[in-house]
Amino acid sequence: MGPLFPPGSTQYTCTASVIDSPTGDLLITAAHCLSGTGAGWRFVPGYDDGTEPYGSWTIVGLYGPRAWLDATTSSSDYVIAEVAPRVLGGKEQSVQGAVGANRLATAPTTGATVTVPAYAIGDKHPLTCTARVSYQGVYPAFICNPYVGGTSGAPWLEQVRGATTVVGVIGGLHQGGCFPATSYSAPFDGTTLAVAASAAQGATPSVLPPAPSDGCSP
Repeated sequence: MGPLFPPGSTQYTCTASVIDSPTGDLLITAAHCLSGTGAGWRFVPGYDDGTEPYGSWTIVGLYGPRAWLDATTSSSDYVIAEVAPRVLGGKEQSVQGAVGANRLATAPTTGATVTVPAYAIGDKHPLTCTARVSYQGVYPAFICNPYVGGTSGAPWLEQVRGATTVVGVIGGLHQGGCFPATSYSAPFDGTTLAVAASAAQGATPSVLPPAPSDGCSP
C-alpha cells in the first residue's frame, strides 16, 4: 500500500495497493483518482514521512471497467494500474516481488470487518482504521474518522480463511463520501475480477475520462 503522486509532483493525491497477479505488476485504486493513460504517475509503497523504502514505481497502463470508461458510473469507480519493473540490486524486479500483494476479491458482506490503511493529504504517516461494513444501497460503507482527501483508492482489507484480500477501495458513492467519518466503495464483483485478469493477460490499456463532480454540496 502507498500513495500515488501525479507526474512531476511531490504531493500525493490518492492511495493504491498491490494486488496479486501472475505478472506481479498490478495495483488497484479508485478510477476517479486518474485520467487519460496514467503515464508518469508514481506509486510509492510503504511511504512514511518522506521516505521511500522500496522506491517509486511508474504507472505504464490503466485498465478500467466499461461502465466507468463509457459513463463514469460511480458503482464502477475502480481501476487497475500496471507499473513498470525496476532494477534492484542489479536485477529486474516486479513491485509484487519487492513488497508482496493481496488477493483481489468481491465485495464484503454486511457486518464483515475491514481494515483500511490510507494516506490523507498533508499527513506525514499513513492512517488506518478497522471497522464493520454496512451498506447504503449497492455501496459498501464503513464509519471511521477522518478519511479525507488523499485516502481515495485506499484498500479495504478483509481476512478470509487466513489470507488478506482486497474487497473494496475508497471511492464509489460521492467518490468515497462527502464527510470524513463515512467512506464508501464501489461494489466489487465478477467484472472487477475480469478487469484485473484482462490486465494481467496483456489487454490493450484504457484511456480514462476525467472524473465528474463528486455530487457533494459546496
